Amino acid sequence: MPMRKNLPIEWAVSEELVPYADAVTAMEARVAKIVAGEARELIWFLQHPPVYTAGTSAQMGDLLDPNRFPVFESGRGGQFTYHGPGQRIAYVMLDLRERERDVRAFVCALERVVIDTLAGFNIRGEARDGDRIGVWVDRTQPGGDLREDKIAALGIRLKKWVSMHGLSFNVEPDLTHFGGITPCGVSDPRFGVTSLVDLGYPVSMDDADIAMRAAFETQFGPLEPGKAPL
Repeated sequence: MPMRKNLPIEWAVSEELVPYADAVTAMEARVAKIVAGEARELIWFLQHPPVYTAGTSAQMGDLLDPNRFPVFESGRGGQFTYHGPGQRIAYVMLDLRERERDVRAFVCALERVVIDTLAGFNIRGEARDGDRIGVWVDRTQPGGDLREDKIAALGIRLKKWVSMHGLSFNVEPDLTHFGGITPCGVSDPRFGVTSLVDLGYPVSMDDADIAMRAAFETQFGPLEPGKAPL
């Protein structure tokens, strides 16, 4: 029997590191059930072991050190990115058939989730037009040259208007691990990568989760505890 509409979104957290390929398989299975009306929407918080993932626009020249970590083709939009411990992954499985069928508006809402999460720690995050999708922090010093660092990357895929993948938010990952790729294809030296801890905010993953869950509820509606798909 199809799921009743207007139910709260399920929210689940995996405490252990989840291998990337296993997570994608579990996500795809859950999305198929959502499409069929057999499961509720889900936002899944997790972390991965170190891995590089290639989006549908990835250029192989941006994989600078292919032997450093496993590399997976992800099927999401975007280019190369890194996932690893200390980075909060939010896989967002939402049914846009019951929402606004507007991909750009959906991406903007995900950016707003990160911006609102950062605001909870008195950090100003900003989205940028063009190829610099994600959320950035302006670190330009007074009188100095422009410097902006990305703190969250976004990449989605839709299956019959149900979303897959989502966002990665840097809480305390090893930032040197981004050195094996050109993150998101942005090679301009003015634009780097940062995290909450790198910015001087010793925030725990639990603290980040509390702020991010509240931000998801603001953008997409009530969440209630559910079961991780893996």
